[in-house]
Amino acid sequence: MEIFCFLVLEISLLLIIYSIATVCRVKRQISEVLDALNDIKNGNGNRRILARTNEMIAPLIYEINSIVISYENKLSMFHRVEEANRRFMTSLSHDVKTPLTTLIGYLDAAYKGTVTGREYDNYIEIAHRKSHELKNYIDMLFDWFKLNSNEFIIKIDTMEVAELTRNVLIDWIPIFENKQMEYHVSIPEQPFLVRLDPDGYTRILNNLIQNVIVHSYANKIKISLCRFENDIKIQISDNGIGMKSEDLKHIFERLYKCDKGYSKKGSGLGLFIAYQLTEKMNGKIVVESEVTKGTVFTLLFPLAI
Repeated sequence: MEIFCFLVLEISLLLIIYSIATVCRVKRQISEVLDALNDIKNGNGNRRILARTNEMIAPLIYEINSIVISYENKLSMFHRVEEANRRFMTSLSHDVKTPLTTLIGYLDAAYKGTVTGREYDNYIEIAHRKSHELKNYIDMLFDWFKLNSNEFIIKIDTMEVAELTRNVLIDWIPIFENKQMEYHVSIPEQPFLVRLDPDGYTRILNNLIQNVIVHSYANKIKISLCRFENDIKIQISDNGIGMKSEDLKHIFERLYKCDKGYSKKGSGLGLFIAYQLTEKMNGKIVVESEVTKGTVFTLLFPLAI
């Protein structure tokens, strides 16, 4: 009996010691958590709280770490958006104010009679071109605003894409010829039915071709359309200066401009809009490029069955 009582007493003491040790360990961990949270609060987002999986407050610590990581990701995204908006406002000021000032200058000179004859005709031609460039830029801005606010209305219907593509390209032929660009268009006579928004599809092609003309410094462009398994494939390729692999990773991002390779002209919105519209029409867009060899943009849209 005495041995039993002694064992009970010993076990009780061990349990008390274990409980005290556990409480002390938990108190120490809570203190470490509070210290870590205070460090995070002061701006150290890389701080993490360590705990073994078998510890009592491990689930709480893991959840706190998860919340901190989520917060840091959102904060990082906020900073990226803030930086993009800052660059956008700088770009907007330059890309609108500069051509508008130039346009007014040419029109003023023509209106006041500062230039006459052939020079007058040249000034009017330049003003005409600048006004269209400015309109295209503003149209792109409106598309971007609509896409960002989910107000861009997509009206998808079954379309005959070969004829639609021809109609889009007809307007580009005079521009290719005016810029002395060699162009090759390959579109089969057979019809291909695809579910598309015609305005969105037109905007995608126009943005991709405009990208070649403004940025690639190419003197050749090839546009082809064909069936590829259960999709219709449209390719726009050029023999321009190409892009580096690092740029290819970001080329469809909003406001992204290549610092080198492609010129710094443009809004950085054209390819972003093309990418967003392609996705909204259940399509896919990819790009391949090699410096000094040229670039190929490929569009894939599922055929209507």
